[in-house]
Amino acid sequence: MNTPEWLRPGIYGALIGAAVVGIVGFTWGGWVTGGTAHDRAMAMSRDDVVASMVPVCLDMAQSDPGRADKMATIRAASTYQRRDAVMEAGWATVPGTDAPDRDIAQACLAALEL
Repeated sequence: MNTPEWLRPGIYGALIGAAVVGIVGFTWGGWVTGGTAHDRAMAMSRDDVVASMVPVCLDMAQSDPGRADKMATIRAASTYQRRDAVMEAGWATVPGTDAPDRDIAQACLAALEL
């Protein structure tokens, strides 16, 4: 079988070009794999859920009859223990669940006026 002289360099050029496009696309082009896209989507949705629950946490804090004592406990706690104090106050527990959420407690703590 007779093949044209340009076929072999053309195939090499196509393979090298595909490799370069793939490398450039994944390093500078912003391409990601399906797993990375899924992980990012899950993180973004988690952040959105936490942000939507902050007003609920603040409302629970406002309507709590023992708010003054709990706020004093939160203020007295060291900086790295304040999130745990918000969780113990019960304000970071999403209605319908039994356990408080750490991310909601951190976001609620940032929104509380200490």
